[in-house]
This record gives sequence, structure tokens and C-alpha cells, in this order.
Amino acid sequence: MMKIQLALDRLTINQAIALTNKVVDFVDVIEVGTSLIKEFGMGSVSELKQAFPTKQILADIKTIDNARYELELCYQAGADITTVMGSAHPLTIEQCIQFAQANNKDLMIDLLNLNAHQKEQLFANADDHLYFCEHISKDEQELGIPRKKTFSRRDDKLRRIAIAGGITIQTLPQYIQQQPNIIIVGSAITQADDPVEVAKELSKHIRGADHE
Repeated sequence: MMKIQLALDRLTINQAIALTNKVVDFVDVIEVGTSLIKEFGMGSVSELKQAFPTKQILADIKTIDNARYELELCYQAGADITTVMGSAHPLTIEQCIQFAQANNKDLMIDLLNLNAHQKEQLFANADDHLYFCEHISKDEQELGIPRKKTFSRRDDKLRRIAIAGGITIQTLPQYIQQQPNIIIVGSAITQADDPVEVAKELSKHIRGADHE
């Protein structure tokens, strides 16, 4: 079943909790965004986990070095999933995978700016605790750079894919067709005039797609 991940960025912790309370019934994973963690520290992860203990909490720390130390900070704060940049040293990625598995946690590898060959090398690590995130950067979104095709779904059932980067209700159908495991939505919900209605509509489309 496809999941919806709510990305919380450019908010205070209180704003993030208040907004999530409104849409919590329509999302599966709550992402404590990179900017939220940078501004408010691991306390942002702890408070979101305390507020929503039954939801998976993803700490989007985008680790690029110092793997075990940074992941341990996230786990101690209550994170269920953490992120590592696919451009990190292979040893860093290996450490993240091993540490996540040892702690029965999930890991998301961020494929930002990697070429096809680099991605294929990372896909060799596919297992039940690992996601691969295809997305375009916030800077590209804000500059209006057109999104390229992200990935082609193969018969590799072990490979779990997440898609992120400026996804809206209007663009959602093209990503549903690619059958990702997680669709990550941020500003389409967090900056909407009616975030509940948007979250409900996104959920309806995704849940419907699962039964087609």
C-alpha cells in the first residue's frame, strides 16, 4: 500500500504539531524536516514523536558523515526512520544501513543529484528496512526547473521507493502511475488554505489507486 509522508519544514515545533493534528488521519509517516531539525534540534523529533506516538516519525537529517553518532541521536529522540545522502562515502552508507538494521529501524537513502549508475550501485542494498528517495531539491522547485522522470518500476519487489519534491494534487496522478511505496508531500498541505481538504483529497487518490 502506498503511504503518504507529511513533510514539515519552515515551521515552529508548535505550528508543526498543530498542523499535523488537523491532518493526522490522512497521513502515514510524519517527517520532521531538515530545516525544522536545524532550527530546533533533536527536540523537534522528540516532541513530534510524543505528540503522535502511533505514527512513524522520520528525521530528515540528510546524514553525509558521522553516521552512527547522528543516527543514534535520532533514535534516542524517537525517530523510526532516518535519512542519509546517497552521495555520502560508501562506508557511511554501509554504517547507516547496519546501524538501522541493528536497531530495527528504517533508513531512507536520498538520491538527490545522483546519476543512473550511482543509483544502481545503491539499489544493490535493497532490503525490508531501506527506502530510496527520488526527489528534486527545494531550490530547483522554487526556480521552477521542470521535474525529470524519476524512476521506472521494475520487478524488484525489494526496492522500496519514495518520491518527493513539489508534489501537488494536480501532479499526483503521474507519480501514482509509477507505484512508489511512499509519496512525500510538504507545502501542498502545509501551505494550503485548507490543509485538511488537501490531505483528504490526496489520501483519497492514493488509497483509490491501491485498489485499482
